Amino acid sequence: MPTVAVDKEDLWERLGQKYSPEEFDHLLFEFGLELDEDTTEEVDALRKQGLPAGRPQLKIEIPANRSDLLCIEGIARALRVFLGKDSPPVYKLVYPEGGEGSLVAATITKETQQIRPYFACAILRNVTFTERSYESFIDLQDKLHQNICRRRQFVAIGTHDFDTLKPPFTYEARPPKDITFIPLSKTKAYNAEELMTVYESEKHLAKYLPIIRDSPVYPIIYDSNRTVASMPPIINGEHSKITVNTRNVFIDITGTDETKLNIVLNIVATMFSEYCEKPFTIEPCKVTYPDGTTRITPDLSYRPMVAHASYINSCTGLSIDSKALVNLLERMTLSAVQNPSNPDAVSVQVPPTRPDIMHECDLMEDAAIAYGFNNLPDTFPPTSTVAQPLELSKLSDIIRREWALAGFVEVLPLILCSHEENFEWLNRKDTGEIAVRIANPKTLEFQVVRTSLLQGLLKTIRENRSHALPIRIFESSDVVFKDKRLERQARNVRHAAAVWCNKTAGFEVVHGMLDRAMQMLEVPRISSTDKKAPTGYYIKERDDPTFFPGRAATIYFRRPRPDHSALDTLKQVLSITDDLEIGVLGILHPSVLEKFEISYPCSAVEFSLEPFKKGNHKVRPNN
Repeated sequence: MPTVAVDKEDLWERLGQKYSPEEFDHLLFEFGLELDEDTTEEVDALRKQGLPAGRPQLKIEIPANRSDLLCIEGIARALRVFLGKDSPPVYKLVYPEGGEGSLVAATITKETQQIRPYFACAILRNVTFTERSYESFIDLQDKLHQNICRRRQFVAIGTHDFDTLKPPFTYEARPPKDITFIPLSKTKAYNAEELMTVYESEKHLAKYLPIIRDSPVYPIIYDSNRTVASMPPIINGEHSKITVNTRNVFIDITGTDETKLNIVLNIVATMFSEYCEKPFTIEPCKVTYPDGTTRITPDLSYRPMVAHASYINSCTGLSIDSKALVNLLERMTLSAVQNPSNPDAVSVQVPPTRPDIMHECDLMEDAAIAYGFNNLPDTFPPTSTVAQPLELSKLSDIIRREWALAGFVEVLPLILCSHEENFEWLNRKDTGEIAVRIANPKTLEFQVVRTSLLQGLLKTIRENRSHALPIRIFESSDVVFKDKRLERQARNVRHAAAVWCNKTAGFEVVHGMLDRAMQMLEVPRISSTDKKAPTGYYIKERDDPTFFPGRAATIYFRRPRPDHSALDTLKQVLSITDDLEIGVLGILHPSVLEKFEISYPCSAVEFSLEPFKKGNHKVRPNN
């Protein structure tokens, strides 16, 4: 969770009273926050020694979904409403005297679609900053960049002294050699290519360079004089930097995620709109998209929702009516009124500062916080249950126990891997219909969700090459496959796999591991030609590029069929069986071992545990 440091005396002034450490800790706990540290004692100790010491600070842990609490303005505002000292503020868009036709305009060019396609902006008019409020303004941007903006990959914020710029603005994407300006805190003009080199040595900006560095075009924001306001997500221009004396603030937001972009713009604008001459007012801008459509930003409309007292009571154990529910929700900065046509319902208006409210259950959580979690009634559950493992977990535990007794060591690799490891390194082809891809992988090592356990086991062997031979490891865990038949478009499948690495890794070791696993699952071994066997498993030679030619086999499982049924009789006549391909075993191909940098032969077995979980066999107890 993010931690926000606020000036202690400033917060007491905003709240209208002082609190002891115990009292403030209790207040935060009641509101759902946590006091991480109070630096008063450290500051006092430094002052006694005659050393420079700042003002005492309170470090408060904020939930990751409460972007509106990432600054002292948001924290003080929410706590004052929670304490009943203020009513929830109403945020408004205020148009200039000429109406919509005189709004500051911004145009997006089609080239931006190649890199950061979304753009929005707003203006805070007649702002009065102090040193502390100015620092809070900058700190909020940094907190948002590190959290919801995902280090500027999804969204980047730019703030400017509007009086130094001349609208209308254009948001473009141009080749780096064609972009030249004086960046923030510099005195010399650079083109964008040179800036990439200049900022390599600056730690606070170097981490953002890869976001756009390899793109043929860089995003850039110009005013009507072609003065650069910002090159997102890297740096603003020196020409429009804001100071404590700035009176009108222009906020630009660019990004690759439109939802997050709108959230960030609303948070920045609403949090500091209290410093405007008319508090909680924001001047919108008119943004024109490449297709000619226009949009007014920001969108400060309140979202209507309905909360039901009966639902709140069923979740919390309370017995409150809709009138009491209105009071609870208003303490959490939500606007609520009773519904005259339904005495159980409450009409709620969710402000633009609360993007975390998405469902009635979120309203229930806010009502419970306002009521006080410690004040909720203690009740016994209406039913009594005894916990027991899922069938699949029990099967995994059986495999783990037996393979561990056989001398193998369990390992736990990550479920994410690179695309190469999942396919090319195992000599497998990607049809595009198998693996679930990660939309925005942080590194190349986490591109897809694994569809096999083998790559994780082989990477473990690679990292333990200095270990004495033989290396015997196994894993029983989930792999994931695409499945368009399901609502979530993917399904988890429990696999078990083992790898034997030695100077001579034969077929017989992993074959024995398979036999032992099936013995403990009480699945008999049968012949592939025996059509009368009701259930069992057998192996059959296969060609598989992952394994050495002639040294691989498919594992089949024959499911039990209903006795004396017409379908069963028909299948016997037509020689149709319920044989499922559940896995593979064999000696790994030398090219696979070479890619994983393993210099010794390896044999492996991998099979699915899913067919055994639905009562198709008799599972032996753990003992």
